[in-house]
Amino acid sequence: MRIAQIAPLFESVPPRLYGGTERVVSYLTEELVRLGHQVTLFASEDSITSAELVPCIPCAVRLDPNVRDALPHHMVMLDKVRERAGEFDILHFHIDYLHFPQFRSERGRTLTTLHGRQDLADHMPFYRRFADMPLVSISNAQRTPLSGANFVATVHHGLPPDLLTPNFNPRGGYLAFLGRISPEKRPDRAIAIARQAGLPLKIAAKVDKADDAYFRDVIAPTLHGPGIEFIGEINENAKSEFLGQAAGLLFPIDWPEPFGLVMIEAMACGTPVLAFRCGSVPEIVDEGVTGCIVSDVDAAVRAIPGLLALDRKAIRSRFEERFSSSRMATDYIRVYQKILRRHAVPDVQLSALTARSVINDGHGREQSPAGHRHH
Repeated sequence: MRIAQIAPLFESVPPRLYGGTERVVSYLTEELVRLGHQVTLFASEDSITSAELVPCIPCAVRLDPNVRDALPHHMVMLDKVRERAGEFDILHFHIDYLHFPQFRSERGRTLTTLHGRQDLADHMPFYRRFADMPLVSISNAQRTPLSGANFVATVHHGLPPDLLTPNFNPRGGYLAFLGRISPEKRPDRAIAIARQAGLPLKIAAKVDKADDAYFRDVIAPTLHGPGIEFIGEINENAKSEFLGQAAGLLFPIDWPEPFGLVMIEAMACGTPVLAFRCGSVPEIVDEGVTGCIVSDVDAAVRAIPGLLALDRKAIRSRFEERFSSSRMATDYIRVYQKILRRHAVPDVQLSALTARSVINDGHGREQSPAGHRHH
């Protein structure tokens, strides 16, 4: 199948440090290439991929101090996609709804994965206007505010199984908080939980400019006491050690989390997850197997002993069953085929790999054969 992946330009693909969407685009792109599909990635020039790369900006927006407005750069990228649109069977967008007006006429072979929160009032008239654009949610919870939108599937994120190394005998003895310092991620809750539980807490997180005041006024004053270590932003190579040595991951969010990539990163390391019941959490955490779900700080503290007693090998096994990049890619291939069959138009010539019959995976679901090469 000839597939275009259109990534945001805020980070490279994959990102050097923080960047959930671009990281998922990278995992999906590499797995699709491994499965024998012809993939073209539209992204920043500093991206690294085995697909064909179409550079749309010299480097990631977040790393370029000269970029003040990302919108013109994304519009240039969309024009490059438009110029080459006829070369692809599927155009898979990861840039929210920016492309809807320009590619509405191509909706029969476009797919848009929504990566962010969707409960913002300003989104509603736009989705009503473009109710025919096919969408994928990254959790069922993410769909809730958009009852009239054209969701064709939910596809949970996945990671390469060899990306993070599981640790079944951690020696760190600390709780971990990983991601971003912001009011909705509630690092203040993580600090309170760790202190009440009498366990050290290590915080590996970036601070965006928008959250400088929150960090300075709310979080920084709490870091001076014993047992709390603020590490700052870490890269992919440091995650295995940071998460693998942790006794547990704290995910005490206070917002409608669309997915929560850090939860499955912890599971890949065999590390149990203590998460608050918001957004996608009940879909991602298998309570009593990969973690515990709570609703307040007191309940979180009470849950710590049970959390630390969970079987880390079982956590890793459940990660492999549910959240691998190969499962994610297979799910997307199935969605691509569904869209192309549903919206087939005479002037679109599908490649041989698209047109061939699909096989059954033994559970009544259609699947593309892994490892089939197409040149």
